Amino acid sequence: MENAEKAQGVELGRRERRKLEVRARIREAGVALFDARGIQATTIQDICERADVAQKTFFNYFPSRRHLLREIAQASLGQLLLDIEAVRKLPASTREKIHAFFARIADNADEAGPMHRELLTEMVHIAHESGREHEQARQLHEAFGGLVADGLEAGDLTDRYGADALTEMIMGAFYVLMFNWANLDAYPLREHAVVAARFLTDSMEK
Repeated sequence: MENAEKAQGVELGRRERRKLEVRARIREAGVALFDARGIQATTIQDICERADVAQKTFFNYFPSRRHLLREIAQASLGQLLLDIEAVRKLPASTREKIHAFFARIADNADEAGPMHRELLTEMVHIAHESGREHEQARQLHEAFGGLVADGLEAGDLTDRYGADALTEMIMGAFYVLMFNWANLDAYPLREHAVVAARFLTDSMEK
């Protein structure tokens, strides 16, 4: 009986891993195609062919293309939070960490395909429609707030304005850069990211 239960547990574990692998493959195929072709030019059939799954399988995981975009948005937010956490762990001053974060924003944009701006804009719309923009803002505020708290504890950020104000300054700069890059053709993101980091650190240093 015990061996049968163990075998059943192993089989369930395999099934769950298989489901996660298929879901990830569909999500990655969607990201690649949306980024390369644009959202409107990419069909569910295109995604299924790239992910090597049947359309029925796609709909088992995502009721619509919109639901897939929603998951991509959440995964992108998760990666952004990981990027902030990685910057926090750098053996550097807060000034250097902030500059490193904004440089990473520019690096990510350079690595993205030509349609990534459309994907970013669509993901923002989806977050707003689903009512998740407040949750996303809260998660970002906590992540940037951790960076600020580190700087205050290290003594290289000013405490004249309070932690919340400093956090909102960083968030505001990040949002403006992303909004302009998504909506303005030939927006010099790297140049503006460097200036934003310099302005923030000049304003926030003790």
